[in-house]
Amino acid sequence: MTQKNYVVVGGSHGIGFGLVGRLLARDAHVTVLSRTSENLAIDGVTHVPFDVTADEIAADQLPSVIDGLAYCPGSINLGPLRGLKAESMLADFQLNVVGAVKCVQASLAAMKAAERSSIVTFSTVAVGQGLPMHASVAAAKGALEGLSRSLAAELAPKIRVNCIAPSLTDTPLASKLLSSDDKKAAMGKRHPLGRIGTVDDIAAMAEFLMTDLSTWMTGQVLAVDGGMSSLRV
Repeated sequence: MTQKNYVVVGGSHGIGFGLVGRLLARDAHVTVLSRTSENLAIDGVTHVPFDVTADEIAADQLPSVIDGLAYCPGSINLGPLRGLKAESMLADFQLNVVGAVKCVQASLAAMKAAERSSIVTFSTVAVGQGLPMHASVAAAKGALEGLSRSLAAELAPKIRVNCIAPSLTDTPLASKLLSSDDKKAAMGKRHPLGRIGTVDDIAAMAEFLMTDLSTWMTGQVLAVDGGMSSLRV
């Protein structure tokens, strides 16, 4: 069986790193584009130093055939409307939306060269739920959901595109919100399943969407959120 090639943007920490581990367990080769590499001295991983807000991707930095692309960068810039700055909103949009477009464009020829390929993006439960203090990140991630559906239509049937919308997950990005066991417990109680998400909760869904386990799914935004988006208990 031919070895699969996957690209994970933002794969050195958090959910992206969890996804890398799952893909390696499937005997795939993974190219990670990220600013840091301290966790990536692993057989089967090629690291490409990359800042999505500042750098461009050269074609020779990516595999010639890409079976799946995960765009994992994100932001959690929370605050009230009265303090919301245009520069902050633009930075969120640049990271979450423009960066995703840049990476898809750079990978497109190699994804078309695969028998079939899959793109996975990451949104947030705040897009559908209207959470206070989330205006900037919800606006950017809402745009990413729209982008994902548009790309799913444009790139079908060769390339599938799906989006995962998690609730609060225990990652380095969320460390300020989860800086103590008491905070984790309090946040967990807001979810019908009684806990916050783990990296593996989200990485497992990303693996499913990236691989041939989900070949008849595209254009979807999937809630992996402990029930927060749909249940009241």
